[in-house]
This record gives sequence, C-alpha cells and structure tokens, in this order.
Amino acid sequence: ISLAIATRMVLVVEYDGTGYHGLQLQSGLPTIQGELEEALLRLTGVRTRVSAASRTDSGVHARGQVVSFRTGSHLSLRAFVNGLNHYLPDDIAVKEGHWVRNSFDIRRDAVSREYSYHILNSGVRSPLAEGLACRVAGDLDVDAMNQGCQALIGRHDFASFASGISEQARSTVRHVHHAEVRRDGEQVVFNIAAGSFVAHQVRNTVGALIRIGRGKISGKQFYDIIEARKPGLAGPAAPACGLYLTKVSYPRPFEEEI
Repeated sequence: ISLAIATRMVLVVEYDGTGYHGLQLQSGLPTIQGELEEALLRLTGVRTRVSAASRTDSGVHARGQVVSFRTGSHLSLRAFVNGLNHYLPDDIAVKEGHWVRNSFDIRRDAVSREYSYHILNSGVRSPLAEGLACRVAGDLDVDAMNQGCQALIGRHDFASFASGISEQARSTVRHVHHAEVRRDGEQVVFNIAAGSFVAHQVRNTVGALIRIGRGKISGKQFYDIIEARKPGLAGPAAPACGLYLTKVSYPRPFEEEI
C-alpha cells in the first residue's frame, strides 16, 4: 500500500486516568476517547471515531495505549502528533504515530496486552504517589506473592477473576504469558501479560495477591480460587489508581504494517 493512499493511523498514547471515567465514550462524562476525538476535530476539522486496543476503566492509567482511526487528512505524522498534543489536556499525550494498512484491526491484530499494578507499601501516605499507586500498610511477602503468580501462567479459566454478569455469557478462558511481583524499596509492582483479559481480571488478581502478601490466604487457597471458576470469588478488587496499561504488542512493528 502506498503512503499516499493510507487512511488509517495508529497512535501510542499515555495518560493519567485519574480525572476520567475510563477510556470509552460516556455521555456527559470526561473520557479519554472523548478528549482524543475532540482534539482530532480541532486539528483536522472533521469528527473522527477512535478505536482502542484495550478499554481501560475509570481511574486507570496508560503508558502504552494504542488507538486507531481513519482520516482523509494530508497532515504529516509529525503534524498529527504535535497538533494533537497541542489540543489535548496535560494529562493525555500522544507519544508516537504511524500509518498502517487500512485493514489493520487495533484489537484483533494485537497478540498481547501488558499491565502493571503499583503498590506503595508504606505506613504513611505519599503526596507524590496519591492517585498513581495503591497504598498498603504493613508487611507484604513478595516471595509468597510471586509463588502465587506461578499459578496464573498458562491457559486457565479465569471466571473467578471476572466482574460483571456480562462475562458469564462469554468464555473466560485466557492465556497468561507472564506474571511476576517485584519490590523496589516501598514500591511493589505486579506485571502481567496475556492475549486479553476478562473484565477487572488484573485488579481482582492484585486484590487476591495482596491477601497472599499479608498472610490472609495461602498459595494453595489462591490456586483453589482459580480452580473454582466462580465469578467474583477473587475479590475484592484492588483500586483503579494503581493500574497501568503498559504495552500492547502486535506481530510486526507498526512501520511494517503499511
């Protein structure tokens, strides 16, 4: 395909989700999609619908969200990135842009999505971490949490980690490629990668892992939660403030998708 006739663009976007009711458009409420579409309208003069690789919930952040849209604009990539960043609010930024083939599917073509969850393991609050991490006081046994992570890896039915009745009508089987917890001083970070996730899977997983770290449940009980396949069993979900969509991966670099 020639760049001259390419009409689909992808953007890698970073945002602080604190002030937004999630990514997806909601009437009368501030959303990430709404801000992106408004910035595109102001830049190009045309109302454009934006699709995202992963729908983040209210209060969830992103370092590597990927969005896609079609445009008839003849602006260059640099002009798109700089222009959108001019019109976007300070808590949303376009990090890079690429032209891709018109048949590129932002959701179906993705091979994995990676999330991180940040815990401030401290007895006192941190003004700098407020809204960007979940504070947990008391000791957290990171080694025990990591042992629990091993039970997540591979193909499993994650019904116990799903929230919402809608999930019960669909398959809750997912393949987790990677899961680990690491500590850096007071920061405890959980990283997980999978092809896709059921609703609230990551936050429900973190909620259960925190219970392991605090000695409230054992690794065996965590394994039993997975095996039970009972919706909502893994909760309570960890707060949205600590969750980040860090990366969405595709079979080829975007530069090769043209």
